[in-house]
Amino acid sequence: MSRPVTLVTGGSRGIGAAICERLAADGHDLAIGYRRDAEAAEEVARQARAAGATALAIQLDTAEEAQVERFFDLAAERLGPATGLVNNAGVTSARGPLADLRTEDLRKVVDVNLVGYFLCARRAARDFGRGAVIVNISSGAATLGSPGEYIHYAATKAATDTLTIGLAKELGPAGIRVNAVSPGTIETEIHELSGEPGRPARVAPMVPLRRAGRPEEIAGAVAWLLSPDASYTSGAILRVAGGM
Repeated sequence: MSRPVTLVTGGSRGIGAAICERLAADGHDLAIGYRRDAEAAEEVARQARAAGATALAIQLDTAEEAQVERFFDLAAERLGPATGLVNNAGVTSARGPLADLRTEDLRKVVDVNLVGYFLCARRAARDFGRGAVIVNISSGAATLGSPGEYIHYAATKAATDTLTIGLAKELGPAGIRVNAVSPGTIETEIHELSGEPGRPARVAPMVPLRRAGRPEEIAGAVAWLLSPDASYTSGAILRVAGGM
């Protein structure tokens, strides 16, 4: 029986790295997209290989169409036809009210978090066959709005949910499932990059489960959606947010 071939964008750290680790353990071969940190991506690939996967790290800026095309082409050349895509690469910017956000930050967040998802999903829609799966990483911010912090980020994630629902209906007749995982506050370095490394600890008391989530908890949800156990699940937005 052939192994599933799954493409993971933003796979070098945080949630993406945890997804790659889990999928390798579950028997997937992997194309791991990364934007900057080649060393971290190669380490994720090395760990995947140690788990028995064929894995390659490919530099990728998802906002650039030519790089998306190259990512899919190289993955197909080295791994064979893809059976899954995890749209995970995402960015945010410094926290603050919308009035204080720079135009360049607004454009960057939209380009990566939304246009990048469109470009990857479009190529997957062109390439994938019956039984393939797309999983988009959304955010609980899509329904909470993140006022005073990340309205622009939240807006792109709301758009991700709409993309998921629409594409599930569009590709369903071809036998391709499309779902999303919507994490809450997760303990990753994205909080440090946005200027508040202690945000998970600050937010934890407001979460019904009274803690932030862990990357592997998101990875488990993604793995299920990619698995045969979720064969009748499409157009779902699976919230993994501790009750928020």
